[in-house]
Amino acid sequence: MPNYRVAGIDVAFPFSAYDCQLVYMERVIQALQQGKNALLESPTGTGKTLCLLCATLAWRESLEPSLPKGTEGSNLSQEIHKRRLPIILYSSRTHSQLQQVIRELKSTAYRPKMVVLGSREQMCIHSDVKQLRGRGQNQACRALCKSRACHHQNRVAGYLQSHPEMGEEPFDIEDLVNIGRTQGPCPYYLSRELHNSAEILFAPYNYLIEKENRKSLTGINWENTVLIFDEAHNLESICADAASFDLPASLLSACIMEAKQCVDLASVYRTSNNSADSSVDPENFAILKALLLELDKRISEVPLSSDMGFTKPGPHIFDFLADIKINHDTITMLLDTIDNATNLLEDDANAGSVKLHKRPGSSSRLQLLRDALRIVFRGNDQSHARCYRFHIHEPYGVDGDKGSRKGSKGRTLSWWCFNPGLAMEEFSQLGVRSVILTSGTLSPLNSFALELKLPFLVRLENPHVIGSDQVWVGVVCSGPSGRPLNSSYRTRDSLEYKIDLGNTIVNFARIVPDGLLVFFPSYYLLNQCMEAWQMPNAAAPQSNTVWERICKHKQPVIEPKDSALFNHANEDFIAKLNDVTSSGAVFFAVCRGKVSEGLDFADKAGRAVIITGIPFAMKTDPKVKLKREYLDEQARLESDKKRVLTGEEWYVQQASRAVNQAVGRVIRHKDDYGAIILCDERFAQGSAQNQMSLWLRPHVKCYTRFGDATFALTRFFRDKAWDSSVAMKLNEQSNGSIQSSSACSVLGKAAAVHYEKSLRNVYMSIQEHGMVAATDMDKSATKCAILGQRLTEPSGLQCDSVSAATSLGQQKSLSAILTNAREKSAGKKLPVNEIVPANRSTGSAFGSVGLIKNRSMPSIGVLDSHEATDSDAIDLASPSPSPSRKQGVVRQFTDDKLVEWPPGRRRSESQQSLCSEASSCRNGERNEQKDRVLKAESSCKQSKPSSDHKSKNAADFLKEVKARLSAPEYKRFVECIKGLKQQVINIKTVLDAVANLFSAPERIFLLQRFGEFVPAQHRELYETFLSAKRAAIEQFAGRCFDGDEVPATATELDKPTGLIGLPRRSRKRPADSTS
Repeated sequence: MPNYRVAGIDVAFPFSAYDCQLVYMERVIQALQQGKNALLESPTGTGKTLCLLCATLAWRESLEPSLPKGTEGSNLSQEIHKRRLPIILYSSRTHSQLQQVIRELKSTAYRPKMVVLGSREQMCIHSDVKQLRGRGQNQACRALCKSRACHHQNRVAGYLQSHPEMGEEPFDIEDLVNIGRTQGPCPYYLSRELHNSAEILFAPYNYLIEKENRKSLTGINWENTVLIFDEAHNLESICADAASFDLPASLLSACIMEAKQCVDLASVYRTSNNSADSSVDPENFAILKALLLELDKRISEVPLSSDMGFTKPGPHIFDFLADIKINHDTITMLLDTIDNATNLLEDDANAGSVKLHKRPGSSSRLQLLRDALRIVFRGNDQSHARCYRFHIHEPYGVDGDKGSRKGSKGRTLSWWCFNPGLAMEEFSQLGVRSVILTSGTLSPLNSFALELKLPFLVRLENPHVIGSDQVWVGVVCSGPSGRPLNSSYRTRDSLEYKIDLGNTIVNFARIVPDGLLVFFPSYYLLNQCMEAWQMPNAAAPQSNTVWERICKHKQPVIEPKDSALFNHANEDFIAKLNDVTSSGAVFFAVCRGKVSEGLDFADKAGRAVIITGIPFAMKTDPKVKLKREYLDEQARLESDKKRVLTGEEWYVQQASRAVNQAVGRVIRHKDDYGAIILCDERFAQGSAQNQMSLWLRPHVKCYTRFGDATFALTRFFRDKAWDSSVAMKLNEQSNGSIQSSSACSVLGKAAAVHYEKSLRNVYMSIQEHGMVAATDMDKSATKCAILGQRLTEPSGLQCDSVSAATSLGQQKSLSAILTNAREKSAGKKLPVNEIVPANRSTGSAFGSVGLIKNRSMPSIGVLDSHEATDSDAIDLASPSPSPSRKQGVVRQFTDDKLVEWPPGRRRSESQQSLCSEASSCRNGERNEQKDRVLKAESSCKQSKPSSDHKSKNAADFLKEVKARLSAPEYKRFVECIKGLKQQVINIKTVLDAVANLFSAPERIFLLQRFGEFVPAQHRELYETFLSAKRAAIEQFAGRCFDGDEVPATATELDKPTGLIGLPRRSRKRPADSTS
């Protein structure tokens, strides 16, 4: 196991650590050594939990003092010294998350004495008590233990005595339950006993945040304790909610009924037992009932405004309750009476210990009232009330309107805490050594720290362990129709927006393999879109709906609003994802929902996530409005003292954090890859991107045209499929399992078919929704243009073998296709000298239809250009093909002619004259140019460059390759050449890979030049691959397009161009938009 020296401490790490992991551990140790608080963000998949455990435990071990001489063998001395070391309290939101943390602990070299804490509901194994829930279960358990009637609890002491090593090996709640079932001791009390001697405790958030639960952690010296909150992105809302309460009319009515029931039960108990027990005094319960009735009356009498209800500052609740005699003087008696009432109800429900199964799961509503009163009267003063707002309001209807139920029966009394730092301040008062908050999505950190009111002097926003070629992040500003994508309230209800969003998802569902996640800002918008997408097209009733076209590519699953149904939906998604008869599944979900919070969509489960909008909360929501007002008020009060968070900043950052959390569902480990598609034009703003996680920001690209985004995304997934196939092939090569008789492509057949289909579907979609007007121009021009666009990247078509490549070589060439189009246009057979070869020199690969090379998108109507250096420019107009040596001249090929720009003159300044020359070449100079091209090619073949010249040519060639290929492609090219040199890859594999990289028409010249560096013994094989690539391109042209070829006129080529260079047409949506 590797050891690292981090901040002066030796840390044992289970694996070779990445740089970002070492930095993370350094920050953890820095905070612990200095006794500071830390705010640490590290993306999911960077191993933050493992780093956190190793760094913390290594630091703790470094504090172990040397034992005095003569005490080495004393277990008591060792125990005393260990108890002086800091205790680590590790918490997370759920027990399932803690279970994962404990699995990580098992993989480390550290074995601290540990314990995991849980509730009786999770741990009880008593046959009767485990059927109960809530306080009833707790009371029944205590009663059995008090009378020594629980044989499981009776066995705890004996088990610990015979197993003193308990806790030295990591275990979780399931392990404890299994021990209890097989060997008898109670898991709950076993964990309670172990926590007194544990060095690290694992517990859910509520054990630390809620004061009542925290009291159960006896024997802990808080001043010598480190608190760790993992997955802390929701901590501020959890803290605020834990300090707030809502008292709806229905709950208050239930409390009144329970108080009345207690009066009756107490009267019967007094009569039958002739007892004077004050805990069952019916008069006390009658007073409780009267107080609750008066509270209900007072709430109903409060005048409410029509829109925002009744709001007062937090301290108003003390005046409100004082009017019904509830104050600091009477609260203790009132809480005791409520406790007695709940005990009486539970005793009646349980019927002693004999009929525990009578009302399983029953729980008193009075408990909730008691908890609310404890929040109000939490201390001896009212200082905490300044962080609250007192609010009474009518409930919202299903449609979001108020007033669906008027009167007292529908009102809710709320006391909302707007300072989540109250809980954190309690830890400061306890003197906790350090508080460490960590998550994959804490950004923006400033607002997080300001909300929690703690000084986080150690902070970190870590990069990801993945490479830039493993993630694609794009802001898609407009849909297929060209309409802006914007989910704000101004546009989200329009049918046009919803249909365009649906068509956008249809296109991405075609491109993205396997699992796709789609997140909406709210359930409202999700439901609205689902309805719109299933509506038939009024203009074309027979066409498929948007929903049907989505289902054609992905099997859909919708996140239910009812959390009880969520597990079923998740299982349904997994089943559909693994269905071999389909091309994947799509999960429609909501930001801040179940899918966005805790699920792991690694690898094929989540190849892409689509965010359909920014999930801003409703500004009209009373809680949101009051929170913003509270923060603005605090900002005004402290504007001259320190940096504070304003209401607007909080509002924006809450939405951004929800987006970051949803985005984090994909790319879950170092070998994973995926796409993040932001379908809202507002994400293009710098302010929105600054709210994203730091590691994500450098990868964001904005696409103002929908077609640009679809092409870039298709290229990304095709490259990843290529990488996977290469890795598999190289692995087979190293294992000696590669078949020498096969010249299979590095792209597997399935991948090639998938991405060829994806490209075809992209064009079909563009044509369907108004981006391309194929009917406005002739078929030949359309075919050449689309073929040029498709072949901008390496073709998905590959030859299966050398023999297959030979047969492909007999197909019609691209030059022949273009020549045929010209002959039809001219109405006669053209002489050979008027036919321009498609593979001419280093110019365009398309003959008369030239394309200007652009990294993002080519367009038709502008001629292809190739800027060359002084050493590699070939003057095709010269009888000699030797390189031109003119200095200070930028050389550019147009068709077959080299154009020389004067020094200082830019290409754009002479574009018009260039096009004019090109047109002239096409109309009258083909015979002379053809002869020059043939002479140039012949001379090049006959020339034998010297070794120095060859080296220079090699360097120039590498520069040209680097300029033409993307960074990942160039990296693959270099790896192939190195592999051949080191003899770990054979020549066939290298040629296959290089042929694939250079297969696009504008890169064919690179494949030709590559032949200069192929050894003589492999020339024949190289020529075979070159012929196969050309034939594959030509066959692809034949497969993609059918029908008669009509010549393109110069007028049509000069029309204003649309997305891929074709004439624009109306943005009116077509009547039939089926796919």
